[in-house]
Amino acid sequence: MAALRAPDNALARTAAAVWRYRRVLGVALFLAILLAIFEVSGLREHFSVPYLRDLIQRHRLGGLVLFVLLFCLGNLIQIPGWVFLAAAVLTLGRTWGGIVTYVAAMSSCVLTFLTIRAVGGDALRLLKNRIAVRLLRGLDAHPVASVAMLRVLFQTVPALNFALAMSGIRFRSYFIGTLIGLPLPITLYCLFFDVLATALHLE
Repeated sequence: MAALRAPDNALARTAAAVWRYRRVLGVALFLAILLAIFEVSGLREHFSVPYLRDLIQRHRLGGLVLFVLLFCLGNLIQIPGWVFLAAAVLTLGRTWGGIVTYVAAMSSCVLTFLTIRAVGGDALRLLKNRIAVRLLRGLDAHPVASVAMLRVLFQTVPALNFALAMSGIRFRSYFIGTLIGLPLPITLYCLFFDVLATALHLE
């Protein structure tokens, strides 16, 4: 009887684990499908500095709107934010390029949060992991400051956006922390790309 119960117990534990991670798996599946669509359709090739520069130069107002939309979509399919920042700075200069990128980055972070939260909920709260529990405890204690510091260190890194969306943090804290944390790294990157463009005569 014990031998019969062992497989049943293992099956029950496996089922419980799958149920616990179902939302995380749902997010992973959603992102994989989205990435596959962009790869198969060839749309991923548009996420490049030359294409984005050409887009802004040809259609100033409409191009900037599309720039923001592409930033939002790019963040969901793992396109690094510096690609958009470089394109904006090289086309509009460090001041306006930085402002446009800041607006696009905020829009991207908001869209990512709402999308992943809708699919994954607060899935990280269900993980029985001591490191995850400790990190979430720190996030709960100082949500705005924690998000701001994470933005300074990692900016709009997709993995960070996904994790914060599934952490259970309130949208208000997420938004304010992002609003506070992004200006410093964006400013530093703007200065870097501006100096680089001048040195290489790319402007």
